Order: sequence, then structure tokens, then C-alpha cells
Amino acid sequence: MEELFNYLSGIVWGPVLIIILVGTGVLMTIRTNLIQLTKLKESFAVLIGQRDDPDDEGEINHFQALSAALSATIGTGNIAGVGTAIAIGGPGAVIWMWVTAVFGMATKFSSCLLAQKYRVINEDGTVSGGPMYYLEEGLGQKWLGVLFAIFAAIATFGIGNMVQANSVAEPLEASFGIPKLLTGIILAIIVGLVIVGGIKRIGKVASKVVPFMAVIYFLGALLVILANITEVPAAFAFMFRQAVNPTAAVGGFAGATVLRTLQMGVARGIFSNEAGLGSSPMAHAAAKANNPVHEGLVAMLGPAIDTLIVCSMTALVIVITGAWDSGLTGAELTSSAFDQGLPGPGGWIVSFGLIFFAISTAISWSYYGERCIDYLLGKKFINIYRWIFIIALPVGAAVELTLVWSIADVANGLMAFPNLIGILALSGVVVKEVKEYFAKQAEIESGV
Repeated sequence: MEELFNYLSGIVWGPVLIIILVGTGVLMTIRTNLIQLTKLKESFAVLIGQRDDPDDEGEINHFQALSAALSATIGTGNIAGVGTAIAIGGPGAVIWMWVTAVFGMATKFSSCLLAQKYRVINEDGTVSGGPMYYLEEGLGQKWLGVLFAIFAAIATFGIGNMVQANSVAEPLEASFGIPKLLTGIILAIIVGLVIVGGIKRIGKVASKVVPFMAVIYFLGALLVILANITEVPAAFAFMFRQAVNPTAAVGGFAGATVLRTLQMGVARGIFSNEAGLGSSPMAHAAAKANNPVHEGLVAMLGPAIDTLIVCSMTALVIVITGAWDSGLTGAELTSSAFDQGLPGPGGWIVSFGLIFFAISTAISWSYYGERCIDYLLGKKFINIYRWIFIIALPVGAAVELTLVWSIADVANGLMAFPNLIGILALSGVVVKEVKEYFAKQAEIESGV
């Protein structure tokens, strides 16, 4: 099984998908006039409610939508994913993660704008939205919507379920002797209590948990970095050199080629911020907004927070402590680096982060799966899906990490193809919405 999924992962995450993913981000960056750099001020204005209208339709506010999306992305990918990227691709993989994130901001802006524009407001006030709806309603290709929903529903059990449980269970058993199955059962109970309340409860929980857990982890990493502050400039220079000229085998590091470094950086970058996969649009579609551009602006903050800030902190700790060539991988590498940089509490910070990140990711991904099941089979199957999702958590906790990562990689890649087709085909719609919105904003500001 492991060999099969590693083979499939190599095909799915080959040059074609990497070129399409990064290329889509570059294209949308150009077509929206560098919106991720030029309109950050407007993003924060929308986020804090300055553009709100009391009559806006939706289920959650902008901050809750961003928190729910970040809840799904600030997960074990920021801890185990960064560790895996560096262990296999070398420190240079981090630079390619950054490149993916910057262009991914434009991709996420576009996909979440489309999700808002083509969402469906149901009779009970609930919202149905995501790539499957803009593929069907906007592009007129329902078969692509069905294909995306199938891939995404499967992916929920990888990136949003088994990977999370496994990445928590492994280090907890190694460090504290807690049985993997017990960890999985506890995760299942906590996640189950939240997801029964739907996106409204998920949004409320995420808006409290995400800022709390991100700050705790950020401060822990900051302490390690400050303790080794003189090493930071050299660490950045080293990572940039490694991006184009990876080190051969050294210590426990097996060595990597430029292509392998780039591939790991892009794959783990996407795994971290999910830009281009099409998952986050399902959360942002539920936000209260009177213009689809609003939610696109809020959504594009996600990759910046997730990858450029949180992942970068993890990477710096791994590089400046010298743990990157230890031969360890995943969460074990990150935990070892924190322990070296902050003996004693370092390991606890990683364990704490893993637990909260895993729970929050699983909670949001369960909602994504529900949206897909609703689209494919109808609302009556949602409760069945929830039970399967909850049961899969203890199962995932006991599966080998390498197999889980391979399954997640394959599912992620398959999700991206139909979604990227939709973004590219509807890029004209995105550009039109952007031009109209900012032209209107200019008129308002000029008093016309």
C-alpha cells in the first residue's frame, strides 16, 4: 500500500500539477494587479467589519469564516509538514513554500470570490457553496463539480482526519507513552461534540481556539529564535542557498536534488495553506457578505498567516538549532528542534500545538466533507458521514505516518485539478468583479 501511494503521489505531484498550481497563482496575481500586495489594507477593513451591511446573507461573520478556514490549514502541516519538507527536500524547501504562499494568496482570493458569487442560500438560511457550485453554476460543467466533491470527500479522511490523528498520536506515544488508540478516541469525542452544531458552532469555536493556539505556538517558537537570534541571518541565507543548490547527504540527511526540493516545498506549502485545492472556499462561502470581493480579500490573508508566519517560525527553529540533518522527520524533527532550542518546555509546546492544531483541522475538514456529501447525495446522508468521520480518527491514529502522508498527498492533488480548471476558466469573472468593486470604492472615497 505504501509503495502504491508513494508511486501515485509522485505522479499526482509531478511537474504538471506544480506548474499549474504556481502558474494559476502567477496568472491571477497579474490579472488582479498584485491584489495580495496592493489591497491588504482593504482586506483588514473588511475583516474588522467596516464594509458590513446588516442585511448581508450568510451564517457566520468574516472573522469566523477566516478562523474556520485557518482552523483547517493551521494544522499538523505547520509542524509535521514543515519537518517532513525539510527532512526530505532540505532547508531550501521552505523558500518554495513561501513562493507558493505568496502566489497562493491570489489563488485563494479568486476561489473564495467565486464561492461567494455562486453560492446557494437555502430556504432555512443555511449556505451551500464551494468549487462544486462555481464549476456547475459558473462554468456549466456539473461533472467537474461532482469530480471535485468526490475527491474532496475522500481527502477529508486524509488531510483532515487520519493525518491529524496520526501526527498527534505518534509523538504522544513516543514522549509520554500514551497509546495511539486512546489518543484517537479522545480526539474523536472532542471533534464529534463540535461538528454536530454545523458551521455556526464550528465558526464560534474556531474564532476562539485558532487565535489562542496560534499565539501560544508563535510565542514558543519566538523564544527559541530569540535565544539564537545571532543565527537567524545565517539561517535565512542558508535556506536561500539550499533552494537552488541543495546539500548532498550530510549527517542524517539523505541529500536532495533541486527538483525534489522544489517539489517538497510546493507540496508541503499547499498542504499547509491549501491554496488551489478548493477546500477553504467552502468555509468562506458561508460568510455574511454583500459583495463576493469582500470574502476574497479576507480569504487571501489565510496563506500569509499560515505559511509565511506560522510555517516560517517552525522552519527557523529547525534550521537554527541544527536539527534539520538529524535524520528525524515530521513532527519528531520539529519536536527535537524545539527541545534543543528550549530544553524542557520545547517538547511540550510542540505537543500542545499538535493536539490543538489537529482538533481544529479535523473540525473544519468535517464541514468540508459535509458540503461535498450534501452536494453529491443530499442532506440525509450528512449524519452518516459524520459518524464515519468520527470513527476514522482512532483508526488513523494507529496507521503508519508515511502511508497516511502519501494518501493525503494523492487526495490533495486530485482535488486541485478540477478546482484549478474552474479558477482559470472563470478568471474573467474574477477580474470583472474586482474592477467593478474598486471602481465603486474609488467613487465613494472621492465623494462622487
